[in-house]
Amino acid sequence: MSEVEIRGGTVLPAARENVEFTTADGHLLVGELALPLTADPVATLVCLHPLPTAGGFMDSHILRKAAARLPALADVAVLRFNFRGVSSPRGRSEGEFGHGVDERLDLDAAMAFTLHRGLPHPWLLGWSFGTEVALKYGTQHPVDGAILLSPPLHRTSRDEVASWAGSGKRLVVVIPELDDYLRPAEAAQRFAVVPEVEFVAVAGGKHLWVGEDQTYRVLSEIVARVNPGVLPLPRTWR
Repeated sequence: MSEVEIRGGTVLPAARENVEFTTADGHLLVGELALPLTADPVATLVCLHPLPTAGGFMDSHILRKAAARLPALADVAVLRFNFRGVSSPRGRSEGEFGHGVDERLDLDAAMAFTLHRGLPHPWLLGWSFGTEVALKYGTQHPVDGAILLSPPLHRTSRDEVASWAGSGKRLVVVIPELDDYLRPAEAAQRFAVVPEVEFVAVAGGKHLWVGEDQTYRVLSEIVARVNPGVLPLPRTWR
């Protein structure tokens, strides 16, 4: 079998399952769980997608590519779901956009599912709006940490950020040099209230991480935290 270059649309083998879970206020959320085919997962990514009112959903490309690649390349389980009121080809989650407040219940439901299924070493993977949900409520859950991609810090208070200091949970902040909302210099100041933060500034990076080089960099930063022994990620698959 010949090697195939891993590109934007590549979907590598995994055990993929459509899943559903219900929030405490009665909304059914839809999602997908992708598991490694040939090994038990060593860690779990609970994905929190970008802003629904700007087109964010469970298939936003970095999260879709994480689910498409990382079960095979890094033995990582990937749980993606639509926040309340959000639609994708998988279906529509019930409810309406909660402005980062009601989504607390969505995260509660996703984490309850994760724990019920016995998925190991959960990490929150937030992108843009998803980082706000992770920062505001993540310390309330038994996660190893949170990985934040392009955090805008629009809905997150200083105290909510500071709550991660001394929490025993890792906080990894990946800031694109050319971000539309929060660039590295300001981000370093805003996250200074968490002395143990792992701060990654990506030269040439942009908020949406468009292009295979940026995708590869982001996925590599994720894997460096959850299963570093498999790095570097291969760029081909046989």
